Parts: sequence; C-alpha cells; structure tokens
Amino acid sequence: MTSRLSLREIVKRYPTVLANDRVSLEVAPGEVHAVLGENGAGKSTLMKVVGGEVRPDAGSIAFDGRPVAIDSPRAARQLGIAMVHQHFALFDTLTVAENIALGLGADMTPATVAARMAELAARYGLDVPSQARVHDLSMGERQRVEILRALLAQPKLLILDEPTSVLTPQAVDTLFATLRQLAADGVSVLFISHKLHEIRALATRCTVLRAGRVVATVDPRAETEHGLARLMIGADPPQIAAHETPPAAPRLVVEHLHLPHGKAPLAFTVHSGEILGIAGISGNGQRELMTLLAGEATDAAARVSFDGQPISQLSPRQRRALGLRYVPEERLRHGSVPELSLAENVLLTGDDLRRRGWIRWAAMRRFAARVIELFGVKAGGVEAQARSLSGGNLQKFIVGREIEGVPKMLLIAQPTWGVDVGAAAAIRNALIRLRERGCAVLVVSEDLDELFELCDRIMVMAERRLSPALPVRELSVAQVGQWMAGRWEAAAG
Repeated sequence: MTSRLSLREIVKRYPTVLANDRVSLEVAPGEVHAVLGENGAGKSTLMKVVGGEVRPDAGSIAFDGRPVAIDSPRAARQLGIAMVHQHFALFDTLTVAENIALGLGADMTPATVAARMAELAARYGLDVPSQARVHDLSMGERQRVEILRALLAQPKLLILDEPTSVLTPQAVDTLFATLRQLAADGVSVLFISHKLHEIRALATRCTVLRAGRVVATVDPRAETEHGLARLMIGADPPQIAAHETPPAAPRLVVEHLHLPHGKAPLAFTVHSGEILGIAGISGNGQRELMTLLAGEATDAAARVSFDGQPISQLSPRQRRALGLRYVPEERLRHGSVPELSLAENVLLTGDDLRRRGWIRWAAMRRFAARVIELFGVKAGGVEAQARSLSGGNLQKFIVGREIEGVPKMLLIAQPTWGVDVGAAAAIRNALIRLRERGCAVLVVSEDLDELFELCDRIMVMAERRLSPALPVRELSVAQVGQWMAGRWEAAAG
C-alpha cells in the first residue's frame, strides 16, 4: 500500500540544538499514528516540517507516493494536510468564524463557516460561539476553534498536537470515536500526546523520539504505559511522592466573589498545607476566577482574605508581597514575554530583583540559572529567548520561577498541559513539596488523573458555578465527569 506520508532522513538544525536527526516515519492511509517523546525531543519541529511551517535542512518528503516540497502552510493545505497546534495560531482580534475562514478558500465566508461550525459542534461536541472574538476565549475554547478549523478543511492527513487536554472524559471518548471514524474513511491521523493511556487506546502505531532521533516504532496496544514511558525517557519514569500532611489553618477565604456573567457568587476556602483542585471544561469561568484571585481584575463586592487580611482591592504586586503567586494557563505572552530572555523573564514577578528602580542584573541571572538547574529546563542558557523553548520546558521554567519565589500560596492553571511524563512528575512533586512546607495550592486542570493524583479536595466549575469541595477519597472520575456537566447535589463544602 502506498504511504499517505513518507519522511526520509529529515534533519533540522537550530543554532543551539539539533531538533531532528535523520528522522524517518511512514503513515498509511486511514492510520492513527502516534508520535511520542519528551519535551524538546523534536516532535513539534517534525510536525511543523510536515505542515510547511519549517523547512528541513536535509531529507525528503513524499505524500500519496509523490515526492513533494512542502515549503509553506498553504502548500500543506493544498495537499490535504491540516494541523491543530499546541500553541494556537489564531488572530486575537478576529471572531471565531473569521479565524476559521482564513485559509479555507474564498467560498468559505464567515456565514458559511458559522453554519458548518454548528453542524460539526453538534456532531463532535465542540461547542464554541462563532461570533466571539478570540481574545475573549479561554485556552480550551481556542483549542476547540483549532480542531474545528482543521475538520472544516476536510483533510487527508490530520495532525493533532495534545488535543484532549481541555475535554471531559466523555468528550475525549467522543473525539476518539470521531478520529476512528475519520480513519475508517481513509483520513490519516498523526497524534501527539503525553497521555500514554490515550496513545494505547487510539493509535495503531507509535514512533518514539528521543533527543531528535527515532528510537523505536511500536504497536502501543502491545506495550504497557510503563514500557512506553521507558522508551521515551530511556529510564524508569519518576514516581509521584506520597503526601499525607494534614491541612492547617485557612489561608485563602473567598466569599461573595462574582464572575463576569455569573449567576451566583462563589465561596470557598483553601487551607495551608492543602492542594485544592478545580475540575471542569475550559471556558466555564476558571480563567476569570484565577484572574480575580491573582488581582489582575477586581470585584468590589467580593470578600477575599489572605491569612486574615482583606486583599480584594490589592494589586498583583501587593498580593505577591504577601506571598500569593500565580502561574497562568497561557505560557507565552501571559506567563512570559516571548522575545525576552529567560533571565529577563524572571523580572516579571521577581520584585526583589529590582531595588529603587535599578535592576539587579547579576542576581537576576543567578535566579534564572537556579530555576533552569533545579527544574531540568532544556534551554540554551539564561540568555535564551522564552519563545525558543518547547512548551513543556517553558512551563517548567515558569512553574520553577514562581516556586523559587517561596510562595505562601500558589495559584496554578493547567500545570502539566503539554508536558511529558517525566516533566509532569517533576512539576507535580514540586507542588507536593510546596504543600508539605505548609503552602496552600489551588490547581485548575482539565486533567482528571492529575487532580486525583495531586489534590486533597476537588471541586468542579460548570456554567460559572462551583460544586461543593469534597475529599478525593469520596469522589470518582465518573462522578466528577457528571459534575462537569453542571449536575451536582447541594451539599456542604
């Protein structure tokens, strides 16, 4: 059978790294093929080569048996290649329909796109308002826009980079059923995920990359998750530390907090030495809640206290001075400035690195170097630009920057979104160590396995409301999945 996609000896070099080192890969028509590797292993670079966003330095590409030069995203689209990026390629000031219409041909007007979107949303459970502007959408809603845009292109080859991180377990099942149907219709799927159980459930072949090279091509259905992790890392994966420290006094007390367009005020408490998790489909108010708690927005009617001190009207810097720090879900532009070096990025929240208007350059560089070393960040030194890092390595740097700020409480959204199994374990263990030191941690995540692994209590956000917060031992994944649809009984938190 003629391959849908054939990559031969692909090489891509950057100034500080050999991203792809003679990579070869075959994808058959109607095959779901997974690509697995640690952050920085070269997966995203390889997908950008296929998508026409990056030109290889050596090697050849064939599509449907014909040699091709994919020298632009437009050339890829004309071949029938559609890609859903991990870092979204959307215009913030345009509407959802306008973003999707771009690149789909002159006959695809925003009105036509809106009608097609409604059909696909109903079929695949990917609801998103067609007339909303992208800058008003959560990261999860933006990912749905990317998936819808890819499906509207009616691709021969669909590339998905971490597509399930914003979906409920039920929605993941629906998406996988959709992908299997697409494969049955002859569409090839390249699937990048760090969730090993998803790869085993969906893919029929898996190519494993390590340090830019192919180290194995296996049938993931015949492998265990531990075996796949070992292939990816080259060693046994790290274990998550046990955490049994009982929580102490209340640290953050929230009462009468109103979300924009919310129907009822929110109230909850986070204790010192506790990890409290918020589950839910992205776009249900999580981003607005974290923004209010971090001080980036305020609610005049809210009563929020931190260690007994009212903080509702304090700025982010004033809250940091009290020990409240924040890791937002958007790494680039919100959590970091892409064009600045890693050393310069520590200044965003390193208030003690500035003194009387002067920047403490040596201390700034030492701080950045310590974060890189302690959190195993793969980067070309403290002067490397933030945008030069892979998504997972940038996440490790941002999380490390805030943890090294010695917080009394950490707000963190999507802590391991797009992060490989080794880095995810490192981040989760760092959060558990914070908890053991008496830090309060509030985690927003769409990864239910992560929440059950990390948290002492979990609550669910749906339709801008919060469920009761219950101990993890009293909850099941199925129950939380039902609550994510907004169905829970009134109970004491």
